[in-house]
Amino acid sequence: MRTACKAHEVPDWYIDSCQKIKYLFPRAHATAYVMMAYRIAYCKVHYPLAYYAAYFSKRTEEFDANDVAKGQAFIKRKLDELEDLADERKLDIKEGDLLADYQVVYEYFLRGFTFERVNLYESAAEDFIIKKNSLLMSLSSIPGVSPAAGRNIVAARKGGKFSSVEDLKSRAGLNKTSLAALKSHGCLNGRSEEHTSELQ
Repeated sequence: MRTACKAHEVPDWYIDSCQKIKYLFPRAHATAYVMMAYRIAYCKVHYPLAYYAAYFSKRTEEFDANDVAKGQAFIKRKLDELEDLADERKLDIKEGDLLADYQVVYEYFLRGFTFERVNLYESAAEDFIIKKNSLLMSLSSIPGVSPAAGRNIVAARKGGKFSSVEDLKSRAGLNKTSLAALKSHGCLNGRSEEHTSELQ
């Protein structure tokens, strides 16, 4: 093997490594992770809104737009509660995920950024949209609104504004759970259930 490698100018240190470590994947894998971490860190520092938009978009179904809309102080209280709970016992998977998300949301607030509430006509189905110094939350970041329901709303609104809650339900094919979730978040602005006025 050494002769064949030397013929292709492979360095001695690499040949020696191959002879000592038959399975080199861990080294390559570790290198890939380090490179990925560097890229993420660079984006987080120099392009923070793009970083957070990508992070929250990837976790849109776990994200809770209702909690986040309550602001930094509320998130800090929830974060403290979960950290105290973690001191008492091992968190279950859902609690662990929630703790990780709240940590990133709180960090986001500390960096001076804000969130804009979900907007029926402007929010994307799953992606968070970068504004001047904030992120517009996605439709599916509202608990009870699935990514599929969000995509249906985005497709339906291309036909113009919804004349009522019933019109929204019909055109987007939404169920009662999704409608209740949208209403609770404030997306429906208390408009009539019937075809009387446009949903703003």
